[in-house]
Amino acid sequence: MEFKKVIAERYSCKNFNGVKAAAEALQEVLEAGRLAPTAKNLQEQHVYVVESEDGLGKIDQVTPCRYGASTCLVVAFDKTNVYTYPGRKRDSGIEDATIVATHMLLAAHDAGLDSCWVNNFDPDRLAQLLALPANEEILMILDLGYATEGSGPLPNHFSRKPLSETVTSL
Repeated sequence: MEFKKVIAERYSCKNFNGVKAAAEALQEVLEAGRLAPTAKNLQEQHVYVVESEDGLGKIDQVTPCRYGASTCLVVAFDKTNVYTYPGRKRDSGIEDATIVATHMLLAAHDAGLDSCWVNNFDPDRLAQLLALPANEEILMILDLGYATEGSGPLPNHFSRKPLSETVTSL
């Protein structure tokens, strides 16, 4: 699919039909995340594929936003393997994991999957439930699957500010 079409058509699905993401499509999504750029190419991301009843139940304990998806990707990063920027006020962990997640979100649409970026949860609680290593921090959950027939974007999805309100030339 043409990239412009991917970014124009993709929306946050809030009603999945419960069918697990096809293995080939899931592999395409994971590969897109693997290829995403990271600061100094540290590749500190770690993606957990959650499809088991037990794993999905743990996600349900921390968020109401699984929306019936039978495949969820939990995107985390290794806090001990990040690039610290000059001035030492920030590091690359959150932004690198965000780049990885965004690549996967767009690749999902290209692979015929619907998705939803979920950040309405307590990441520390989910990390505890999933028994993730202490050095990893969860950024987000990416719901994946197929929308129920007749569902679509929220009414405000296509509402965008003009560039003149979001871009300034200096």
